[in-house]
Amino acid sequence: MQRTILIVEDEPSIAELQRDYLEMNGYRTEIAVDGEQGLELSLSGKFELIVLDVMLPKLNGFEVCKKIRDVLDIPILMVTARREDIDIVRGLGLGADDYMTKPFKPAELVARVKAHLSRYDRLKGSGSGSSTTELEIRGLRLNPDSRRAFVRDEEVTLTTKEFDLLYFLAQHPNHVFSKDQLFERLWGIDSLGDTQTVTVHIRKLREKIEEDSANPVYIETLWGAGYRFRP
Repeated sequence: MQRTILIVEDEPSIAELQRDYLEMNGYRTEIAVDGEQGLELSLSGKFELIVLDVMLPKLNGFEVCKKIRDVLDIPILMVTARREDIDIVRGLGLGADDYMTKPFKPAELVARVKAHLSRYDRLKGSGSGSSTTELEIRGLRLNPDSRRAFVRDEEVTLTTKEFDLLYFLAQHPNHVFSKDQLFERLWGIDSLGDTQTVTVHIRKLREKIEEDSANPVYIETLWGAGYRFRP
């Protein structure tokens, strides 16, 4: 069965290029040319993944992402022409699963779409063989069945990828993972040297679960090596 992708992009040449490459790889696509149309189509429930540009007329991509994430948990891949950290942090913090900066190779877009859909299927139970054990470590409790997280009995709201990352690290205490390894394992593709996504997710997790994010007690940074979860 064909998977359906929504492309929200106001530049026709870019939207058509994305559409052509996705359709050549077996996906069905629709294009929205502004934020309002993109939001309306996104909430229709017809799509399994959204490729969402940041700079859009009527509603920008950040606003659209937030409104989608309030209702749906499908993968959102944000696209931006700007490389500033603040844009990346904002988009991922609003619940986007990943981001790409223009210009990018269409083949990379296809690879990321495939990876995110595959991971989404596994999360929904389509052939997932992963453990569903609830973890409780020093006041942190993670329930993978309900995908809920608690710190000292208070629930914290995590995005899909934030939960995945925290649960994965907690499953492997004392193991050091590089940014490239985490990206490959959790996003399902090679990082291609772009590990900012991992950095931002670690930062957002610390803000949510640590009493002092500058002195974390759960996720430790080993400079030049990566991250590890303290047992």
